[in-house]
This record gives sequence, structure tokens and C-alpha cells, in this order.
Amino acid sequence: MTTLIHPTAIVDPAAQIGDNVQIDAYAIVEADTVIGDGTVLKSHAVVRRFTTLGQNNTVDSFAVLGGEPQDMKFNSADETYLLIGDTNTFREGVTISRAAGIGNATTVGSDTYWMACSHAGHNSTVGDNATLVNYACLAGHTELGKRALISGYVGVHQFCWVGEGAMGQGRTAITTHVPPFCLSTHNNSVCGINTVGMRRAGYSGEDRMEVKEAFKILFRSGLTTSKALDSLESNKNWGPAATLFTQFVRRALEAEGSSHRGLPRYGS
Repeated sequence: MTTLIHPTAIVDPAAQIGDNVQIDAYAIVEADTVIGDGTVLKSHAVVRRFTTLGQNNTVDSFAVLGGEPQDMKFNSADETYLLIGDTNTFREGVTISRAAGIGNATTVGSDTYWMACSHAGHNSTVGDNATLVNYACLAGHTELGKRALISGYVGVHQFCWVGEGAMGQGRTAITTHVPPFCLSTHNNSVCGINTVGMRRAGYSGEDRMEVKEAFKILFRSGLTTSKALDSLESNKNWGPAATLFTQFVRRALEAEGSSHRGLPRYGS
């Protein structure tokens, strides 16, 4: 298969188009973009300036990748980027903004799945295999860990971090840092561990039990957060999952400035 560009598509001559790319009717590809091998841009898809797409991505109709940040302080003359990995799916109406701040980038890993009308703001970071359900929204400067899933209408506040394998219940508002593998519910609450997600990710039964124990120490022991962290760090035999959980808690508690967001509370 050779690269196929529909005659009604608008592709800037300065765009770098890979092999076996398909660009359908009325799609737009601006200058200073890279479209990797095997990528498909469906009708009316838009790839804006300074966006790089890796290989075998699918961009559905009316998705806009690399639009200018929704930041009133942004200078449109600034060269900032959106960098996207391989084998991602962006369904209809997905929007992802390029970064604010000269030289900065919004980044998306590989094998992510973005359902219709989901959004990621400027300077956000999305890890491999993450999923955003319809109308899920990441504000600017957020982080979504690998294999995390945020459900429909979930909003993640700017500068907040959602750890690896965490899951957000539909319509949840997240304005704190959510540790890895936690289930978010209601507003800034966690109710348990995403054991199914951990199992699918290949974590062992022992890993899952250790994370449950770490969760209990942090959220259900009655200890202050600092004392709970001391208890978590005193265990030198944690496996990789509980270690990741503990490191995330340490990072969240040490965060300063706009990233000083704290941790959620326990509640069903």
C-alpha cells in the first residue's frame, strides 16, 4: 500500500508524510508536522502545526490534534509541540492542545485510546495504554499514568497527577493527586484498588495484596498522612507495585507551588 491522499484534503508541502499513510477527504495537515508510517487521518481530521504523530495512529473525524493552548497568556508565535507515540486511537471530536511555554511539549505515549470528545490540555502527559472515555477531560499540566482509565465526564484539575493503573468513576471530579491503582469516586475520594486492572497489567497476586495493604495504611489506618508515609517507607520488602505506590505518595506530599494538590480522602 502506498500513501493515499484524497484530492480534497489540504496537506501543507512542509508536512512530513510517512509511508502507507491514508489522509481522507477534507482532512487538514498543517506545516511543521510529522505523520508517521501507517497512520490514518479520517475525513475532516485536523493536525495542527508542530504536531508529531508516530506510526499506525488513527485520527477520526473532527478530531483536532495540536491546537493552540486554551490559555489566555499564550503567545501564538511561540514554538511549542504536541508529541504522540504509536498505535493510538483518537475517536471523533478528540482535542489535544500543544504546550504553552517556548520549547515545551504536550506528550502522549503509545497504545492509548481516546473515546469521542475527550480532551487533554496543554503541557499534559499521558502514559502508554491509558484510556479516556467520552468527554473525559485532562486540564493543563496534568499527568495520566500508563494503563490509567478515566471514565465519562471525569474532570482532572490542572497540575494534578493520576497514577499508573488508577481508574476514575464516571462524573468524578479530581483535584488532588490520585495514587497508582486507586479507584476514584465522587469528588476527591478513593474507595479501593483497581485489582482487575492490576491483574490485566500482569501484576502478581502478591503485588495486588501489597498494594491493598499500602492502601489500607495510607487511607484507613487512622494515621496522619506523614505518619502513614513513614510506615510505607519503613517496609523495605515491598514489590514493584507497592514501591511505586509509596514513591508516588512521597512525590505528592513533597510537591510545591501549583502542584501542591494533596491526596484524596477515603470514602465510598
